[in-house]
Amino acid sequence: MPFAAAIHRHAQDHPHAPAFQIEGRVFTFGDLARIAGALAERFGDLVAERRSVLGDRSRLIALETGNHPLFAASFFAATSGGNCVALIDPHLPEATRQTMHDRLSPDLIVRADGANLSLHAPASGKTRTFRETDGSERKPLAIGDDTEPFLIVFTSGTTGTPKAIIRDRGSWRRSLATGEAFFGIDRATRTFAPGPLAHGLTLYALAETLVAGAEFIGAAHFEASRAMSIVEAKEVKRLALVPTMLRRLCAAAAGRPQTSVTQITVAGAKLTENDRDSAALAFPKADIIEYYGASELGFISVATNGDTASATAVGRAFPGVTLSIRDDRGGEMPTRETGTIFVDSALISDGYVGTTDGAGFRRLGSLATVGDLGFLDECGTLHLLGRSGGMVLSGGNNIYPQEVEAALTADPGVHAALVLGLDHPDLGSELVAVIEPEGGMFDREALERHLAAHLPRYKHPRRIWLCLNMPMTQSGKVAAGTLRQWIADGNDALELID
Repeated sequence: MPFAAAIHRHAQDHPHAPAFQIEGRVFTFGDLARIAGALAERFGDLVAERRSVLGDRSRLIALETGNHPLFAASFFAATSGGNCVALIDPHLPEATRQTMHDRLSPDLIVRADGANLSLHAPASGKTRTFRETDGSERKPLAIGDDTEPFLIVFTSGTTGTPKAIIRDRGSWRRSLATGEAFFGIDRATRTFAPGPLAHGLTLYALAETLVAGAEFIGAAHFEASRAMSIVEAKEVKRLALVPTMLRRLCAAAAGRPQTSVTQITVAGAKLTENDRDSAALAFPKADIIEYYGASELGFISVATNGDTASATAVGRAFPGVTLSIRDDRGGEMPTRETGTIFVDSALISDGYVGTTDGAGFRRLGSLATVGDLGFLDECGTLHLLGRSGGMVLSGGNNIYPQEVEAALTADPGVHAALVLGLDHPDLGSELVAVIEPEGGMFDREALERHLAAHLPRYKHPRRIWLCLNMPMTQSGKVAAGTLRQWIADGNDALELID
């Protein structure tokens, strides 16, 4: 169901039911409908001429508020008929955000202004303040056609320049319909997703929860003990988060198992068996669902308990998705032969806006890929080995860092890991790793025994640094760029292990 229609229906049927909550602020479905309607009207008043890369196709609104109390209403207004929203994380460096603005030339920029919003129209130079109390009447949001552009999100390119991915309404409507049935989301599925709302996992959790008429709870920022208090106090039924957040929640839940949680949805990286064991103690009634996807492709594969015994396994094809492994010439690869992962589904995006670095999303007939490498086994399980551009050539051997990271984090003594290649005069690239040990203790010999049992010798990192507190991105992933710089600078946060 379209966002606008769903919000309007819930606002009519149960206007006082809680819909969106963040940092103690609670908005009902009636509140969301009223505020979103007033915002949509204000957007139209401020933009007289369209100047963006979309031209006359749609009004382009850059939403740069972060996890603000008015995010949900702003998102629904900015995706109503005639509008397309571009999500920009305000925590990104100013130069990066300016690059995004230059790429898109948005018709309107929406930013946080304390408890209010600042609406700026670059073409006219007009800036207006929007308050939660503006607009007392509930004006229905316009519903757009399936083919109309409605969402632009950004992903990093191989050169570090953000790529703008554009989606039409139809692809997300189909995705929400499929996901609602698969994940079993209904009005009782109170969901807590503490990640950045400008990023795919949390944004999608918000959309599917509200379309189903359930309550979504977010957080201005993630802090494990605070998040656990929310789970406990609000009797959260479903969690949607990345593995790093789940690990820290499990640690915070020690001795306080949370029985209200019946489902945990995880994406962004693979869970280890140790992660699943910890989650079973912290959330004993929860089913864990992992999915692998890409902003450009939507859902790709999904795994439930027992589907990820291998360190590289990421589950089977998501409902409605067909998987195919292809060689460099586009030919289909045999079972267990590594190649490029292609998908065929109705969830694929329209691709990138403007020029890119030439890597990432591409099509092969009805198939599409982002360049990830892997293979299918005899049971149809997909094994993910990494991104083609991320391969390390060391001593004549092709090594995929993601495979080595999966092996490292499968060791109970490793909390998080990053594997990368550094220039080497003899080998070409030297495989190295940065490890955050579990509980601050590290046993190098035990790790070597673990690696020997899971990887050939040439895939073992030649050098290892310990980092007691890994730097993380806003989306909860290891900050690879920061760690690479720390290695180059000899930063004291890293300890080289002999």
